[in-house]
Amino acid sequence: MLDLQKQLAFIIEIDKLKAVYRQTTVKEDKDRFENSAEHSWHIALTAQLLRDYAEHDIDINRVVKMLLIHDIIEIDAGDLFAFAESEDHQAQALKEEKAAQRLFGLLPAEQYDEYKTLWFEFEAAESNDAQFAKSMDRILPLVQNMNNQGGSWAKHKIKRSQVLKRNQYLEYIAPKLWDFVQSQANLAVENGWLTAD
Repeated sequence: MLDLQKQLAFIIEIDKLKAVYRQTTVKEDKDRFENSAEHSWHIALTAQLLRDYAEHDIDINRVVKMLLIHDIIEIDAGDLFAFAESEDHQAQALKEEKAAQRLFGLLPAEQYDEYKTLWFEFEAAESNDAQFAKSMDRILPLVQNMNNQGGSWAKHKIKRSQVLKRNQYLEYIAPKLWDFVQSQANLAVENGWLTAD
């Protein structure tokens, strides 16, 4: 039987994700910054809704689990803006690995192994499940920014090529969604929300 006290300690600890804020804003709530817990819920549901676009076999339960845990590490590592400099992403990756060890280490051993393995699989984005999960993590901000007249893209003067690069997993795993992303990026350039390359 698993150790309930360890599970409860983890449950209490992950509540802190509600206090980690992202660059994306919630238009319907006076443009306040979205927190990472909200983001995790939103992309998990997005994956459920868009799963039929996957053109390669995926296990939606594994995908959803990845999405629900993928940002837990931000409790320790913080959130890094998606379009930060490459060296910032490299430094962040080290912080996140350390955070994954500590946070998932609060769990009983077999759950620690399961969650840590899923988290690393998501980060590597080599399996179909991880590529679909990563794609959902990246297509949702596109939808949100388009719904918010460019949102964080316009604020930070993001380029069309940067958005396409972040969504590139869709080209393989869900080509119809990739076509959608390209059309939205072109529209965003026309509207002045993304800069042309």
